[in-house]
Amino acid sequence: MTKGIFIVIDGTDGSGKKTQSDLLCDWLTQTGHEVLEISFPSHGEGAGFFVDQYLAGAYGKNPNDIDPQIASLFYALDRYHKSQIIINKALALGKIVIADRYVTANMGHQGSKFSNLDELQKYFTWLYELEYDILKIPKPDLNIILHVSSEINTQLITNRGNVQDIHEKDPLHLKRAELAYLTMVKLFPEDMTLIECVKDEKIMSREEIHEIIKKTVNKLL
Repeated sequence: MTKGIFIVIDGTDGSGKKTQSDLLCDWLTQTGHEVLEISFPSHGEGAGFFVDQYLAGAYGKNPNDIDPQIASLFYALDRYHKSQIIINKALALGKIVIADRYVTANMGHQGSKFSNLDELQKYFTWLYELEYDILKIPKPDLNIILHVSSEINTQLITNRGNVQDIHEKDPLHLKRAELAYLTMVKLFPEDMTLIECVKDEKIMSREEIHEIIKKTVNKLL
């Protein structure tokens, strides 16, 4: 059997990760590929219980109330569960797996809690070892990181009108997460592909961003 392809769509809050995952899935399906679309974290499911509790403020009302390594475990075990029951099987069957968020989400949001570059790099190394070496979850063939500035995505999140979690309520967290995402792209250039979603101080249309993603993904097909 041919090994499948694993693609992650991640990035700053409000950057349209779910929208772009859906568009990419639809395009690949229409062009004849077998596709599995999956989203993290698993809200409302057993594997996502601790994530939901964390985001609802059960362990602290602010993101920095919770140790980043402890919070990372909540998300990592959710990925481990889904990898065992869904992702590995799909890849073994040769399918293309599209994930809305993955390890990179931990790197961005939990990485935002570190105050200097050395600490952040140590955290990234610890997280890679935890998720890819200890838990042995599949490593993506492509991590696409969508970038929208924290100033713009704060407004986008507000305009959605949804109940906000402890990350979304904290503008400082969003700014620090943005910097962590940009830092990971610089530190892992072979693993990460950055796509700028803002042009002339305005967010690009979802169709424009989708076309850029298609060109990036085509290189793997």
